[in-house]
Amino acid sequence: MSPSPHSESTNSWYQRLWSHSLNQASHREKAISALGGFIGILAVLWVSSSVLDQQGAVMLIASMGASAVLLFAVPHGALSQPWPLLGGHLISAFIGVSCAIHIADIYLAAALAVGLSIGAMHYLRCLHPPGGATALVAVLGGESIQQLGYTFLLSPVLFNALVILVVAVLLNLPFAWRRYPRGLSLPVVMDDKAPTASASAQATSPLSHQDLVYAISQLNAFIDVSEEDLVRIYTLALHHSHQPVPCHLHGTVCDEDEENCLCRQLMSTQQ
Repeated sequence: MSPSPHSESTNSWYQRLWSHSLNQASHREKAISALGGFIGILAVLWVSSSVLDQQGAVMLIASMGASAVLLFAVPHGALSQPWPLLGGHLISAFIGVSCAIHIADIYLAAALAVGLSIGAMHYLRCLHPPGGATALVAVLGGESIQQLGYTFLLSPVLFNALVILVVAVLLNLPFAWRRYPRGLSLPVVMDDKAPTASASAQATSPLSHQDLVYAISQLNAFIDVSEEDLVRIYTLALHHSHQPVPCHLHGTVCDEDEENCLCRQLMSTQQ
C-alpha cells in the first residue's frame, strides 16, 4: 500500500523542520565544542563580575553565551570570525549606549538600538547575531551599565570579546580541522579523491571567485559559509556522485575547441 500524499507531505515538512541531515559532526567534535563553551564562559564570567554588579554581568553574559555557540560549535562560519566577533559587539555596544543616552523612552531606545546595530553590522561586514543582545544590554542593563557610559565598550565588552576569542584560538589550535580563525586553517586531505579547499579553488574546480559572487548575489541573503568551504563542498560532492554533468545528461557535448567548456572541466575532475 503506497503512502498517502498527506503522509508524504507531513514527512517532508518534518524533515525540513528537523533538518538533522546537515549536522554530521562527530561525537568528538561536539565534545570539543561543549568544552570550549564551558571554558570560554567561565573566563568571561570572571571578567564581567569584576567590573559589573550581578544584574549587569548576567545580562552581558547572555550575549557572550551566544557568541560562544558560534565560536565553538560553528568555528568555520563567517559569523564566527574575529572581525564579526569584535566589530559586532563593539559597534552594537556603541549604538546601544548612544540610544540609552539620547532617547528617553526605554522601549524605543532598545528597539532602535537593535535595528541600527543590525544595519551597521551589515554595512561594516561584521554581522554577529549576539551583537544585537549587546545593544539591548547597553539600554536595559540597569544602573551599573548606564553609569559606565561609553567606557562600556572597553570594559567589559571588548575585554570579554578578547577573552572568548583567545580561548577559541587556543582550544582549536591542536585540532587542524577546527580551523579558527579561518585564516590560520591548515588543509586536511581526507582521501585521494578529496582535494583540499585551496586545491579545489585553484585546480580541480572550474568555479571562479566571480562565479561564487554571482551565485550568492542571486540568493539575496547572507550565507554563513566561506568561499573556500563552498568550493570544497561542491568538489567533494562532485567526486562522490560520479555522475555526468548536466549538459551531458541531455546528450549535449561542447565543441572540442571550446576552451571554457564547463562540462569537460567537471568531467575531468572525476577521472
